[in-house]
Amino acid sequence: MITVISLGGSIVAPDAVDEAFLKNFVSLIREFLETDAERRFIFVVGGGGPARVYQKAYREISAVTGKKAENNEADWIGVMATRLNAQLVRALMGAWCSQDVVTDPTQAVDMTGKVLVAAGWKPGFSSDNDAVLLAERFRADSVINLSNIERVYTDDPKKNPQAKPIDAISWPDFRTLVGDEWTPGKNVPFDPVASRRAAELGLRVICAAGRDLENLKKILRGEKFLGTTIG
Repeated sequence: MITVISLGGSIVAPDAVDEAFLKNFVSLIREFLETDAERRFIFVVGGGGPARVYQKAYREISAVTGKKAENNEADWIGVMATRLNAQLVRALMGAWCSQDVVTDPTQAVDMTGKVLVAAGWKPGFSSDNDAVLLAERFRADSVINLSNIERVYTDDPKKNPQAKPIDAISWPDFRTLVGDEWTPGKNVPFDPVASRRAAELGLRVICAAGRDLENLKKILRGEKFLGTTIG
């Protein structure tokens, strides 16, 4: 059984590396690996704070120097941040992960260990899309999307106090919420490009709070959990 987890950079490195979270996350994953011989994981790691800091610097310096900031360049900066975070996660997995960090999901080879770690691929979408492509490649029927939000809302709850949490939503309705266009650093529950491909595949995506590890245990065990199911 392969479980694909899109591990948001906002929980791995919101500003600096969240050492306490990673320690607990690695312990939880090892618990499942040691007690379930059939369990395997694919982690796709996002850029988080480092991506935002460097993208912001690029845009601000470009504005001062009179050079137009290009989305393509900003995306590449974000991709490199995902690779730094992914390398850290891979190292923490130790012997469970025997392969290099995957940077092109279309070229991923068969898993030789019980854990495979991937990072961003190229401009045009976030690491969420890489998670969808890897789910397709390894025939997983779902992606667990862990971020800094516990559920999808009808609107941005920080801006609209009337926004309501959603327990389950279809792909057409979800795509209406997030739109179709990707811009570097776009803050949505699941990347619009990834959403389009996931909808085509009939993939189920679970959006949940990444730091709530007890809730993650429930998801992994197939128990009732707090989050939003898309699809």
